[in-house]
Amino acid sequence: MEINNKLDKSFGPIGTISGVTMFAVGIILSFFSLSGIFLIVIGSFVGFSSTSTVIDYDKRRVRFNNNLFGIIKIGKWLDIEPSMKIGLRQSRRTWRAHSRGSRSVDITDKDYRIILFDSNCKQIMHLMKSASTDSAKAELELLSSQFGLKEC
Repeated sequence: MEINNKLDKSFGPIGTISGVTMFAVGIILSFFSLSGIFLIVIGSFVGFSSTSTVIDYDKRRVRFNNNLFGIIKIGKWLDIEPSMKIGLRQSRRTWRAHSRGSRSVDITDKDYRIILFDSNCKQIMHLMKSASTDSAKAELELLSSQFGLKEC
């Protein structure tokens, strides 16, 4: 059984809004000129690209994906070994955009990430994200019992 966990947008929230706007303008412009196709391609790449993680419980493996254009999944499978560990960390990401009027907009995302570690507690990849501590701890217990991993 495979479970797909969405993590982040590749270009952040400001890039996503800009990309979707370019995509929509490109669709409208393509009725009048062929140059709209260029805006559609660039806008769909910036607006819809994201990252995710696929967890395969049956084959005991995980894969970190870069989803180009929102559909093309690029990633490599990693087999879960018994020496690996799993842990929970709080994540705080801040996205900053600057306008032409020298004003900056800061958007902060706070969440909890379940992370896969190697035997030396060195981070390998993010597996899941959760908005609350309780749900993250429940998912951490489920994953550690499914794969038989210790906490780091």
